[in-house]
Order: sequence, then structure tokens, then C-alpha cells
Amino acid sequence: MDIINRIKRLKKPNAPWRKYYDRSERTITTPDISIYNYFEKCANNFLDEIAYDYFGTVVSYKQFLHDIDNCARAFRCQGIREGDVVTVCMPNTPEGITCFYALNKIGAIANMVHPLSGEQEIKQYLNSTKSVMLVMIDMCYEKVKNIINETDVYRTIVVSAKDSMPFLLGVGYQVTQGYKIKKPKASPEYIYWKDFIHKGKNYNGRYIFDTSKNHPAVILHSGGTTGNPKGIVLSNGNFTSLMEQAKIVFKDVTIGDSCLAIMPIFHGFGLGVNIYGPQCLGCKLILMPQFDAKRFTKILLKSHPNIIFGVPTLYEALLKIDDEKLDLSHIKHIISGGDSLNLPLERKINTFLFEHKCSVSIAQGYGMTESLAATAVAFGSANKEGSIGIPLPGNYYKIVRPGTQEEVGVMEDGEICVCGPTVMMGYLDNEKETNEVLQMHNDGYIWLHTGDIGYMDKDGVFFYRQRLKRMIITSGYNVYPQQIETVIENHEAVLKCTVIGIPHPYKVEVAKAYIILKKGYKKSLTLKRNIKEYCKKNLSQYAVPYDFEFRESLPQTLIGKVDFKELARQEAEKQAKKNKQK
Repeated sequence: MDIINRIKRLKKPNAPWRKYYDRSERTITTPDISIYNYFEKCANNFLDEIAYDYFGTVVSYKQFLHDIDNCARAFRCQGIREGDVVTVCMPNTPEGITCFYALNKIGAIANMVHPLSGEQEIKQYLNSTKSVMLVMIDMCYEKVKNIINETDVYRTIVVSAKDSMPFLLGVGYQVTQGYKIKKPKASPEYIYWKDFIHKGKNYNGRYIFDTSKNHPAVILHSGGTTGNPKGIVLSNGNFTSLMEQAKIVFKDVTIGDSCLAIMPIFHGFGLGVNIYGPQCLGCKLILMPQFDAKRFTKILLKSHPNIIFGVPTLYEALLKIDDEKLDLSHIKHIISGGDSLNLPLERKINTFLFEHKCSVSIAQGYGMTESLAATAVAFGSANKEGSIGIPLPGNYYKIVRPGTQEEVGVMEDGEICVCGPTVMMGYLDNEKETNEVLQMHNDGYIWLHTGDIGYMDKDGVFFYRQRLKRMIITSGYNVYPQQIETVIENHEAVLKCTVIGIPHPYKVEVAKAYIILKKGYKKSLTLKRNIKEYCKKNLSQYAVPYDFEFRESLPQTLIGKVDFKELARQEAEKQAKKNKQK
């Protein structure tokens, strides 16, 4: 019996949460279509609506489709073919999202990378994916120039943040910030965005390649459930399935609603939930390349977004807004993801929302990059305080005893496992770790073992407890201690390094490095600064430890491993003493 017929005959997993959906909403059908074709079909229904607003530059969906088409031609003109991998190292700018769609239109694969990645990280991302072209924000040039010759990249497209800004604003940006950025001279190896687009306008060859739902479309990067950096391969079907789910959960979203697009496009939460989803629903994206508290306040006061997706730190900034004119009655959905939203903060946010005329409560979502970042959300009557809600239509959850496939009972803690159409194809060229997290259970289904602990209550609503893994989440970004330790231990003065997460009043958690020096090296402020600069060169900005502490030794467990719990206890004790002295 072939695999498709076998799956059709499988008994559906238990789903006590299905009562929250109408019968017709409990399952979805994934269309056999590409990311771009799905988006284009949607956009043809609202061509005159605004696709995005970028610092006052407003572009309709009709114009946006035209821009995507020009970009697709330009990629083909520069030699990109079906199946090629192109790395997009961009913040949330029009060029970044245009490339995402254009690459899919020509059947290429978009490798999305954080612009603040260290130069060695960028080199790894380019080489591990066999990227042949790079689209980068100009601020990355100082890092890229040092490693680009060690990759297969034959051409780099250079973009400035001002390229899509209104003229006067662009001039202001150049005068205040742009002039500080070192840029390459235009050459066959480095082409600037406007020249890149111009060269493609006269391309007359074939440039549209329709791909299936099972075709790889996007590579995102994560430490996975083990903490080692990996490429996560996502298909067209992963994205279009998310859209079919979104149409059910966000059925009150109407064409012309606006969505604050601050979650980054190199993250599943940003690319899938905050960009692709709202645009397929006909929303106007308010693009923010980076978080700025003042601009965030200004947007809330003037643009009145109907939908906000953000990490908990974004909502902490919301609480600091002190403006009597702030009216949040326009908000239809305000969702927190990317990190756990603790109960005290959730209550503070809801109080703030109520005081500013908002009719909805904040809702938590849950997912991971391996499942395109959203597999459950608290909405409607399933929005219980402190919960992550219920699985999206077509998804199934199971709580198992950690390290096993044995399902536990209601209200019992265990590892969260996810089954559904947004689960990744696998880790890039890493069959071993793919098989560790994507496991076939006795029910015949493939389940994603998340490495997170949670439970299901008697109503079928899920709650997140804690991480099994050592991963640190700082301002919504995943930080992997093992990766930081490896970098620091490569420093000439370092013998041993251990990294843990410590509490932070704004970022929730930050990394702290405990370092044992090699013989012949003495503790000093100069050496500490040197190690920090070394980290800045080799790690993403958000992964650089917040604090460094030199030690003669580290606490150990009875079997000789570093005792992370003891380090955390010591850190808490030290912080308590500081607070007492204040």
C-alpha cells in the first residue's frame, strides 16, 4: 500500500479541543501550489489595497506584484535557476519581502539570515546551504567582505535602508546614519539594488517555475532542540497550510486591516505569521526594520494597527507608553509569541489594554521554527489566562513522557509533541538530528518532539511550562549556550567556558559566560573586553553574553558535569544581595 493511502486510513489522533471549532473548521486541505502562486491568487482579490507602508512609502498590491515580477526577472537575468539557493540577509524592508516572493516565483530557495549575524556565522550559513547569491543590507558589508571569497557566492546584491524611503526621508537617513556605513564599489561581484532591478527589466527568457506543495521553498536557521545551529527546510505547503489555518482562526480580519510588521523576516514567526499570513488576508503591513520605542508609540497613535504580533519585550515597551491620547480600540488581535509570556506580565498588559479601550485580551501563541513558528494560539473561548490555547486546525498535540513516546494523562506535565502540515521537511543535510525530532509513533503519524514541557487541561487547552533544552530566549531571539561556549573556548586565553541564562528586567533573559583562563593569563578588565570583542565578531549581536565572569573552577554534579542549576542558584543569591544593598 502506498504512503498516501496508508495515511488516509490512519485513525485520527485524539483531539479534545475540536469542540472549539465548527465541524467544517476542524481540518484543512493543503493546496498543491507554491507560496507565490497562493499569494498572487489572494492578492488579485484586492489589487487596489495597500500592501505595505514603509516610512510613508505606500505601495498597492497591484504595484507590489509588479515589483515582485521585476525582481524575479532580475534574479533570472543574474543567473539564478530553479532549485538554486539565494541568501537574503535583510531586515524588514520592501526589498527583503520582495525577494522572498520573487525567489519562490522562479522556483529558487530563499535562505533567510539575520543581518546581525557574525561574519563566521554568515560564512557558515552561506556554505551549509550552498548559496550562490547573496542579497544583503549594506551594513553587512564589513563582515561579508572578509568571508565571501570562501563561499560559492558569485554575486552580492547590496541594499540600503533608504532605497525604498520617501526622497526627503532618505536624504535625512543618509545624512544622519547612512554616511557611516562602509559600502563596496559597484562591480561584477557587488551590484546595488536599483541597478539589479534595472538589469532585469529587459529579460525575456522563461522566469516563472511553478513548484508543488512538497517542494523546498525556504531555509530558516535555529539551534533546533539540541542547541546546535541547523538549517530548517520548509516547503511551500508549510506556508500555504499556515494560511489555510489563519483563515479560520482570524476570520474577523478583513481586507484593508493593518498589521504591525515588526517581527523579523529571518524568523518563522516574522516571515510566516507576521508577513505572509496578513498579506494573504489583504492586510496593509506597517514595516518596521527594527524596534524603536518612539516609532512604535507613533505608529500606535497615528496608524492604528488592527493586528499586532510581538515578543513579550515589545509589550513591556507598550506598558511604558504614557500618553492620554492612546486609544487601542482599533485592535482586533494582539498576540505574543517567540518567548513565554509570564502570568504577571500578561495581567499587566491586559489591564493596560482595558484602560486604553481595547476590547480584546492579549493571546499567546506557541510553536517553533521547525513548525513555521505557530502551531497553537489562545483565541476566543480558548484564551485561558496563562495558556497557549489550542492547536490550529489540522494540527494535533500530544504530551509524552520526556525521552519516550508514551502519552501522559490530562493535567500531567510532559514533552509537547506536534503533528501537522506546517511541520518542517527536516534539518538540512542532517538526517540524524532530523530523525531524533521527527519520530513516527505507534499511531502511524510523524510527530515533532519540541523539547518543551507543557500539559493539557481537562478542556483540551494547553499550557507551556518550561524548556527541556538549555536554550536561552532573549528579547524573543533563540540563543544557544553551546554555540557561545564553542566560540569563547576558541579564544587563545580561554581554557573552559560555560554559559547560562540569567534574568534581565527588560530582555527577560540574557546570557552570562563563566570563564576559566589558561595558565599564563591573568584576570583583567582588558582581557574581558578583548573576549567580548571576539564574541561580537563571531556571534550575532543578541547572542553576545551580557556579562563575563572569570572563575578558578566551576561547580560540578556528582557525575562530573557542570552543575548549571548551582550556577543559577549562585547567580540568584548574588542578585538578592545586590537588591538588599540598594
